[in-house]
Amino acid sequence: MRDILELKTPAEIKIYSDPYRLKIFHGFNKFGRPATVKEVADSLGEVPAKVYYHVKKLESIKLLQVVETREINGIVAKYYEPFQGDIRLKSEIKAELEKVYLSETQKLIQEMYEMSKQKFLSSIDGTRKTSGHLVNNSLYMTKEEAAQLVKDFEALIEPYVSKRRGAHIYTHEIFLSLINETGGIQKSNNDSASSTGNPNSEPPSNET
Repeated sequence: MRDILELKTPAEIKIYSDPYRLKIFHGFNKFGRPATVKEVADSLGEVPAKVYYHVKKLESIKLLQVVETREINGIVAKYYEPFQGDIRLKSEIKAELEKVYLSETQKLIQEMYEMSKQKFLSSIDGTRKTSGHLVNNSLYMTKEEAAQLVKDFEALIEPYVSKRRGAHIYTHEIFLSLINETGGIQKSNNDSASSTGNPNSEPPSNET
């Protein structure tokens, strides 16, 4: 069973929903192992000092955790590991903060949609050999059936969410949004099943 991290306050959601911090968080995920701020900064083409500031913010809400330190040329290097479980939003705030909470939640969902859209569009821009699958359908279910569908989906992808290495294992991006038209969003889930394969092999496919 996957670990669950609940973001309960507008401040926590604001830290997570920042586009630049999401970019850094995914940068750590792509390494498939604990990495230093400098390694991630170099991979993103950014200045380490700038990345470090945002890493500390992500660390404060437990999205990043120091799991190892090494002394390199007299300097202590910290190796951070990104949170690998489910991230959920849970409101435990006063009524006067409800609008702020809702605003930050909407910003986070919007950013997740935008990131997934850009990844999908870049995969079909004709500059590289790749494939993608786009599914848009209407489903007719009870609330109980919809909740069970989400559970079934999470169980289905469970074997693939842990990073593995191999010549024919690639990163596949999945974005699932299940919306109850009479009651709003039922579930918005952005999961990555990621592993690093042979960079000279066929590129990964993207499923959205």
